[in-house]
Amino acid sequence: MNTNTTTPVLLHIDASPRGERSHSRRLGRDFNAAWQSAHPEGRIVNRDLGHEPPPFVTEAWVEGAFTAPAGHSPGAREAILKSDALVDELLAASEIVITTPIYNLSLPAVLKAWIDQIVRVGRTFSMGSDGYKGHAKARRVTIIVASGSDFRPDGPNGSYNFIEPYLRGVLGFIGLTDVQFIYAHSLNDGNPQREASLAEAQAAVQQLAAA
Repeated sequence: MNTNTTTPVLLHIDASPRGERSHSRRLGRDFNAAWQSAHPEGRIVNRDLGHEPPPFVTEAWVEGAFTAPAGHSPGAREAILKSDALVDELLAASEIVITTPIYNLSLPAVLKAWIDQIVRVGRTFSMGSDGYKGHAKARRVTIIVASGSDFRPDGPNGSYNFIEPYLRGVLGFIGLTDVQFIYAHSLNDGNPQREASLAEAQAAVQQLAAA
C-alpha cells in the first residue's frame, strides 16, 4: 500500500469496450466505491481506454520519445504530448486499478496501447551500467480480469493465460511490483460456476479496495 501522506489518488484504467454489460466495468465501479469509502479524502481519476482509446506508437512518437525535446519536429512534439499526459497521470497516482477482459488469451489492444504510451525511457524507467531501473515505485496495482472461461493460473485453462505474466512483467519493469489479480471467470451464459465466481470476485474487490 502506498505510504504517501498527501491526498491519495486512485487511477482507474478501464480496458473494456462494453458498457453496462461489462463485468469488469461493474467490478471496477464497485472497487472505486469501496476505495472511496475507505479513503473519503481521496480522489479517483478514470481513464476509459475502451471508449477513448490511446494512440498507437508511430514513427513520430519514437522520435519524440528517444530524442531531446529541443530537436523535436512538430509531428514528434504532437505525438508525445498524449504520452506525457498519461505518464504524468500514472506517476501522480498513489494506487492503480486496471479492469480488463481477456481477449484471445491476452490483453485488449487498447490496454497494450496504453502500456506502450507509459513505458517511457527517462520517465518510467532508465537504463544504466547496472541494467534497467523502474521509476514508478511504491504504488499498489489491482488488476480485475473478466473472462468467459476459467483462465486463472491454477485453473483448467491456466496454460493459456498470457495476460497475467505479461502484465506482471511489464509493470514490474517500470517498478510496479505490488500487483494483485482478481479473476471473475467462467462468465459465459449457462456456466454453473458463473454466480459463485462473481461473488468471489466481488468479495476480493471489497477486501482489496478497503486495504
